[in-house]
Amino acid sequence: MLRKALVILLISFIIGSAIFVLWAATPSGAPMPEALAALESDAVVKVTRSSELIFEPIGKAPRAGFIYYPGGRVPPEAYAPTARALAQAGYLAVIVPMPLNLAILNVNAADAIIERYPNIRVWAIGGHSLGGAMAARYAAQNAGKVQGLAVIASYPEANMDMSARTDLAVSVIYGTQDGLALPEQVEGARALYPESVVFVRIEGGNHAQFGWYGRQDRDKEASITHAEQQAQVNAALLALMARLAPSD
Repeated sequence: MLRKALVILLISFIIGSAIFVLWAATPSGAPMPEALAALESDAVVKVTRSSELIFEPIGKAPRAGFIYYPGGRVPPEAYAPTARALAQAGYLAVIVPMPLNLAILNVNAADAIIERYPNIRVWAIGGHSLGGAMAARYAAQNAGKVQGLAVIASYPEANMDMSARTDLAVSVIYGTQDGLALPEQVEGARALYPESVVFVRIEGGNHAQFGWYGRQDRDKEASITHAEQQAQVNAALLALMARLAPSD
C-alpha cells in the first residue's frame, strides 16, 4: 500500500509540474504591433536580440543603464517601446527574458549584465508586476550594484526593507485602475522604501497598459489610452534616470 501511495504521489507531482511548466511557459498575450515596431533598429537606436533585448543609443557611449525585468508570463518584447524611449534619451536599456517567463526564477539576472558593461557607471533596475517585485528584491539584496529602482504596478516583499538606504533612488509607478496590484497595496508598501521615494500615480491607468501585450485577466478597464499611460511611464523612468545621471 505504501509503495502504491508513493507511486500515485509521484505521478501526481509529475503531472502537476508539467501543468505548471506549460502554464508558465505560455505567455499571457502577445507583443502588440507597437512593441514589434520598437524592436527595429534605426538611425537613433540600435536593437540587438540575443539572450537579452538590448537597446543602445547610436553615436553616444552611455554612462547609465536600465535593466528591465518583465512581468510574470508577459513576453519580454512587450516592453520594447519603454526600453526604446530610454535609449533614445541616451541610456543603455536591457530587457531580460526570464525562465518560464517568471522573474522569480532568475532574480540575479542583472549580475551578468552589469559585468558585461563595465563602462556603465550608474545602473537602475526595474520591472513590471512580478518583475517589479523581483527587481526590488535584487536592489534590496545588492547594495552598491544598482543606484536606482523602478517598481511598476508592484510592491516589494514584506522582508525587503530598503528604508535605511540613502544610496538608492526609487520611483514607484502605478495606476488607479490596476486590478492586480491594487493602489492601496502599492501605497501600503511606502515604509519599505527610502524617504526620498517618488510615487507616480497614473490616474486611469491599469495593469496591462504598462506593457504592450493586450488585456490581462482580473484587470480593470483603463480610463486613459494606452499611449497616454505609456507616455507617463516613460516620463517617470526618464526622471529617475535624470536623478542618477543628470548630464545624460
